[in-house]
Amino acid sequence: MVTIKTFVFNPFQVNTYLLVNERNEGLLIDAANYTREEDAVLTEYLEKYNIKLTHHLLTHAHVDHILGAAYLEKQFGLLPVTHSKSLMFLESAKEYGSVFGLQVQPVTNPVSFLDDGEDFLFGNIEIKALHCPGHADGSLCYYLKNENILFSGDVLFAESIGRTDLPTGNMNVLLSSIREKLFVLPEETKVYPGHGEPTTIGHEQKHNPFL
Repeated sequence: MVTIKTFVFNPFQVNTYLLVNERNEGLLIDAANYTREEDAVLTEYLEKYNIKLTHHLLTHAHVDHILGAAYLEKQFGLLPVTHSKSLMFLESAKEYGSVFGLQVQPVTNPVSFLDDGEDFLFGNIEIKALHCPGHADGSLCYYLKNENILFSGDVLFAESIGRTDLPTGNMNVLLSSIREKLFVLPEETKVYPGHGEPTTIGHEQKHNPFL
């Protein structure tokens, strides 16, 4: 059994997801908290419900999705886990963030990586990493088969898809990733995207204008 809490952080309105397992352990997907106020919102929630934060997964390493990574390292001793092809974005985050007027704290490189099809165990919850490039190299979606849940990052949105005009973006590759990795999942799979409201695989198969 998993519970999900959604925080919306930073000027880019990134969805940061907190998953809590049967041991009351917490796993964050895309810690995007940027200001001290947002840091406090996250920390106070964890303290209020006595949640022990144990993992931080990245769907990808565009700067808006990693703004809280340095805080998690400092506050909880957590390094992010992601795909190895995300390293280039992590290493250039400070310079890239300055383009948007953001002050990005350095992020220590992950000590472990996830690849396509690799399983990640969070308590009794099995999470499968699906490599879905096209929006950014190293993009991972996280599929919880037993819970019928997908965290799609910036690959798939409600009736939209991720932009492909940023470095390593490619429209044809992105569409192939969605069709081959995500649209083969059950129609009732609930999709939690990196921005915006949740949707389902079945809804996107029928109504997504890009697909």
